[in-house]
Amino acid sequence: MPASILMPDLKYRNFWLFMGFVWIALDIYLSLMHNPPQILDVHMADKIEHFAAYALLMFWFCQIFWEFSRQLKVAIALAALGVSMEIVQGMEGFRVFEYADMLANTIGVLIGWGVGKTVLKHTLCQFERVIVR
Repeated sequence: MPASILMPDLKYRNFWLFMGFVWIALDIYLSLMHNPPQILDVHMADKIEHFAAYALLMFWFCQIFWEFSRQLKVAIALAALGVSMEIVQGMEGFRVFEYADMLANTIGVLIGWGVGKTVLKHTLCQFERVIVR
């Protein structure tokens, strides 16, 4: 991939990309399993979990892909993943299809993208500098 698309300071970008795809696979698994673990015990906890998962995923990939067009493609792909997981859940019969989950996923992607435009976009670079020492 051209250096202008990937953050040039990341020494382990292939590892970070791999970890992002592992996280996506985990999201798919948790979305389709019969009884996913409940992390939070508050009202609308699943919406918070949906929001957080997709916000963190988008933020993760914003640290790897700095070019706007790549970030846009990632945002569209993640939003589509969130919508498709809800559709599949509705077809399974043991999970519930909810438009609110789709909305939480999509808002998470947008917020994660926004956070990825802040100084926090250097988090992985800073982490690498600390561990490489």
